[in-house]
Amino acid sequence: METSQQTKRPYEVVVLVHPDATIEEQKDLFKKNKATIESFQGSVHSLETWGKRNLATPIGKLKRAYYFHATFEADTQAITELERTMRINDKVLRFMHTRIDERTALSKFLESFKKGLSESAAREKEREAKMQARKAAFAAAKADRGYDRE
Repeated sequence: METSQQTKRPYEVVVLVHPDATIEEQKDLFKKNKATIESFQGSVHSLETWGKRNLATPIGKLKRAYYFHATFEADTQAITELERTMRINDKVLRFMHTRIDERTALSKFLESFKKGLSESAAREKEREAKMQARKAAFAAAKADRGYDRE
């Protein structure tokens, strides 16, 4: 069993769950995943719910899904089993496991990841504010020229 300790590597996963899935179904999915990881002597470090969001491209006829992000340490065999069970589950729309660089601690990875998310959200808000300002300026210029008169 010492070989499994040596091959334990850090991973992150993003899972997209069907928007009609109940909270109980979501909890059951992640309880099974946690049990699978722990059966291979792994450990789950964090599980975050990003909530119901719009998909970039529709999956079938679905335009929204629940997003989940998790980080954990596990054996490569655990990843194979996780992917097998997620493919079987009808409520899982998409998933992606990514191996994290072993030289960085998971806590530091999560910290930088969250910082990147907040910076991205700030840029998006700034972009939206600029767009609103442009629309307001265009509407004001249009009104000054008299295009709004009927």
